Amino acid sequence: MSSEPPPGSGQQPPEDDPFRKQPPPEQGSGSPYGGQPPPYQGGGPAGGDPYGGGSYPSDPLAGMPPLADSGRRTLARIIDMILVGIVVWLLTWGFGVSEYNVDADEVEYGKSFAQSAVAAVLYIAYDTFLISKSGQTLGKKWLKMRVANLDNGSTPSVQTALVRSLVLWLPFAFCCACIWTAICGGWSFFDKPYKQGLHDKAAKTVVVSAG
Repeated sequence: MSSEPPPGSGQQPPEDDPFRKQPPPEQGSGSPYGGQPPPYQGGGPAGGDPYGGGSYPSDPLAGMPPLADSGRRTLARIIDMILVGIVVWLLTWGFGVSEYNVDADEVEYGKSFAQSAVAAVLYIAYDTFLISKSGQTLGKKWLKMRVANLDNGSTPSVQTALVRSLVLWLPFAFCCACIWTAICGGWSFFDKPYKQGLHDKAAKTVVVSAG
């Protein structure tokens, strides 16, 4: 049976990664689960791997900071949406996408699709670049939290950050913005034990406190 951890960033974190998982704290020094016992204790067919991928430490979050509060995560996402939304509006206004006022289905559809495409590209690029660089978008940085790989606590790779961003932003931009955002991000309010949104589950990441 393999002893390798499940894939997260696709590679081991570099030695100089400041967010690399640290040795577990001594007994009684605190828990990333907010005082609750860690999940996946003891051995089993999957060895405790939350994704069923083979042998894995009994507590994937050992050595990580506490999980971020879901309410603060939501506020950080709203901040990011406002910041990128302003840029989307400026770009679509600057290129005349918002200047059409013709009562024809074709023109209105083209206008809407162009705005959605610009929004999707910018949101995905924004999240992918900043998450792969430091684990923090501006909203997360201001509210002191970061995205980390579940398997080793390091900053997600570009590939991992891209997967996370695609799951979050493609449906948001092209079909069901409010509904998908509520489902995808709101999932973390009910998910146990890692407080993951659907985009976190797809990328195998968690959001932890950063200060």
